[in-house]
Amino acid sequence: MPSPVDAPILTADAMRAAEAACAASGTSLATLMERAGAAVADFAWRMAAGNPVLVLCGPGNNGGDGYVAARWLARRGVHVRVAALAEPASELARAARRAWGGPVEVLGDDLAPAPLVIDALFGVGLSRPLRKDLAARLRGLAKRRVLAVDVPSGVEADGVQPWAPALSADVTVALGALKPAHVLLPAAATCGKVVLAPIGIEAQSSLRTLPRYECDSPGAAAHKFSRGMALVRAGPMRGAAGLAASAVLRAGAGYAILSGASGAPLSAIIAEDGDHFAERLADERLGAVVIGPGYPASDALDRDVAAALKSGRALVLDAAAIVSALPRLGGAPAILTPHAGEFARAFPGLEGSKIDRARAAASKSGAVVIYKGADTIVAAPDGRIAAAWPGCPWLATAGTGDVLAGACAAMLARGDEAFDAAVAAVSWHISRARAIGPGLVADDLVRA
Repeated sequence: MPSPVDAPILTADAMRAAEAACAASGTSLATLMERAGAAVADFAWRMAAGNPVLVLCGPGNNGGDGYVAARWLARRGVHVRVAALAEPASELARAARRAWGGPVEVLGDDLAPAPLVIDALFGVGLSRPLRKDLAARLRGLAKRRVLAVDVPSGVEADGVQPWAPALSADVTVALGALKPAHVLLPAAATCGKVVLAPIGIEAQSSLRTLPRYECDSPGAAAHKFSRGMALVRAGPMRGAAGLAASAVLRAGAGYAILSGASGAPLSAIIAEDGDHFAERLADERLGAVVIGPGYPASDALDRDVAAALKSGRALVLDAAAIVSALPRLGGAPAILTPHAGEFARAFPGLEGSKIDRARAAASKSGAVVIYKGADTIVAAPDGRIAAAWPGCPWLATAGTGDVLAGACAAMLARGDEAFDAAVAAVSWHISRARAIGPGLVADDLVRA
């Protein structure tokens, strides 16, 4: 399910720093816990629909949130049971348990289930995988609806470790800000629907979820060149370049040229089979150039990439063109669109989460990087990041990456800064795919 739009994402360390800053400004951690527990209770009340609720509490502050939620649910007349993994280990959690005041069961093998389970065991504080015996006990509660507090227990919040939770969530309540695990595989797939609960924390971050796509209409005085002109260089597999050129027009540019092809999929595309590439690169009206779709590594590709780089035009580089361009990219405005295999070839040896690796690749290359996949990440050299989970699963088909490259060129050609152009293109791509839905093929994305 779609993540909250244009929402901040904080790592575990950044979240702790934000909480500390909030406390320093006069809002106590106890107040934050009370707000968090009340928010969890509100979502749980709606999910339970009058049925009993079982709250699983861990020893830390995530467990404290669970005790607060239990108290609020009981006030609403919900039949609530609380089961603890261990005694509270923090003063905040101990105070929350005392305020709960009701019985606390042991989270053992004989724990009776309930229609709704609130997972408040570990949250973002987990530093190692769940013990096997605990995971087995939790799996005994499977097939119930699960609401996770911050992240499902067993998930590493920063998305670096591929740990799996014993209980996948139907709904995850992100407290104050989203966490990287909410937007990165494999963890994101276990979070269910992620909802953001503001609890009074100033969550300022250069890492955010994708904004909602807005289609801007051309102005009354617009013409084909003012809307943007883009050039797509065809390789041996010309259908891929044709998809990219079609996307240039469908994503909002006014003029598309397909260089190195005798025909085009749309009559409005200017197809040029002769060697006019250098001449087109010199056209002052040209706003962006696409190289790479359907163009495998070769001397011809290297020559075309070199010519495009020399022209100083804004570039969209896909597939083998990325590796060809990297050693000489310099300061040319560029968007790179690698999938996982291409990313590994272009940027070997990078470590950390997908967000960390995308950020490092953008910094190293000086280009905006769209690290494609179900959990697409858009990274700028200055550290800005947009996370596009969950995308659209129907995009997992041949040619959709070529369409994305063309959409990037359209946004660049109309004058967008490279990061904004990449974010707009990814948003357009996903929005269009969701509108088409089952059975999508790449050609559908560029049809009316």
